Amino acid sequence: MDMTQAPTADRPDSYNVTADELRQFIERYERLEAEKKDIADAQKEVMAEAKGRGYDTKIMRKVIALRKRQPDDIAEEEAILEMYKEALGMR
Repeated sequence: MDMTQAPTADRPDSYNVTADELRQFIERYERLEAEKKDIADAQKEVMAEAKGRGYDTKIMRKVIALRKRQPDDIAEEEAILEMYKEALGMR
């Protein structure tokens, strides 16, 4: 069905405006998806470069995740981890 046709009795003019608006939303979303892919590719390149320079990218990802969290949350998690390790004789 062509949504850009002239209005008819069963398809008022407002329907065409809605179809245009819908197309704009979809195209904006598709552009954002493409940008997101470009950003993900750039992030992979950064990690590949860091790995090539000898950095442990697994640890780098953990550091990045930690930087997003609140210090109190990190301290609480580390305290619980230490308590569990001690309970299991892993210290």
